[in-house]
Amino acid sequence: MFKNVPPFRAEIVGSFLRPNTIKNARMQKASGEIDALQLRQIEDEEIKRVVDLQRMNGLQVVTDGEFRRAWWHLDFFAALKGAEYYELDQGVQFNGIKTKAQGVRVVDKLGFQDHPMLEDFRYLKSIAGNAVAKMTIPSPSVLHFRGGRAAIDAEVYPDLKEYFADLVTTWREAIHAFYNAGCRYLQLDDTVWAYLCSEDQKRQLREKGEDPDVLARTYAATLNAIVADKPEDLVIGLHVCRGNFRSTWIAEGGYEPVAEVLFGTVNVDVFFLEYDNERSGGFEPLRFIKPGHQRVVLGLVTTKSGVLEDQDKIKQRVQEASEFIDLNQLSISPQCGFASTEEGNSISEEQQWQKIRLVTEIASVLWESDR
Repeated sequence: MFKNVPPFRAEIVGSFLRPNTIKNARMQKASGEIDALQLRQIEDEEIKRVVDLQRMNGLQVVTDGEFRRAWWHLDFFAALKGAEYYELDQGVQFNGIKTKAQGVRVVDKLGFQDHPMLEDFRYLKSIAGNAVAKMTIPSPSVLHFRGGRAAIDAEVYPDLKEYFADLVTTWREAIHAFYNAGCRYLQLDDTVWAYLCSEDQKRQLREKGEDPDVLARTYAATLNAIVADKPEDLVIGLHVCRGNFRSTWIAEGGYEPVAEVLFGTVNVDVFFLEYDNERSGGFEPLRFIKPGHQRVVLGLVTTKSGVLEDQDKIKQRVQEASEFIDLNQLSISPQCGFASTEEGNSISEEQQWQKIRLVTEIASVLWESDR
């Protein structure tokens, strides 16, 4: 067993492939064949199954697989006070494919109310056994970045300083609400920082009148503000993602353009970083990670393909990373979730669990002293 303190040497990002039982149940709910309670009962059963499988495959941390969500971010955003779903002109463009044309906009003052995901977490914690239940929610930066000024009602927020102030208050309230529900391990999912590493994405931002460097400093300040008063025994991680939809991606580029701001100033406890291919760049930016308690989870095992990585090559890459950050500050994980949206990646369930076992096996060897 690894030491029972997150982050663990063998980690996960959050989502797992949705089983057909849930996909079918969601369609039945949409057509009126079953009601919300019946859907939730089916979800409960499948979440219990995926939690048991996570533990059986060697993990000490478990999530609910994000089984109750259609999206990794929009479900959380839309349930905030002052936010609502709306139809986009077109979906988000990934590499060769688009998502559904759905977004969230801010139509009133933001706030954190009796959010449905609080009950989702309580159920996860109740079935986690001796594993640590981790909750995953989107980062506040994403709510602004996705729609920008156009998705924020100008009459409600004529000055974006007020908007960012309410963004901070809303996420602080969320952090404390999850803590009061029993959460001691919270992960913020954030695609923004990877986009700020991409020359193409930065070009698009400038065309919209945004300054990528100003945005980076604004988002860093926002993140630091939301964690400033977090409870001492709550571990908060930040997952940086380059896009994950049906095994495709959006951004490319190493972390160097944002490393000093992100790693050097943002006061989260853990960074979950994608390092599964050449699009992620080298390990040199890790030199900005603060020594001591701050940790990095290297996402060295891809979730975009079922091909199983070579153990020795993964171990070698961890050793390469340790040239820039102490090995004791490192862990490993899959590079992202297996299903950031309900559609899921192009990978089978068996391949999914092979990837998890690979991570736990490598971790047990690299950090044998933790056992």
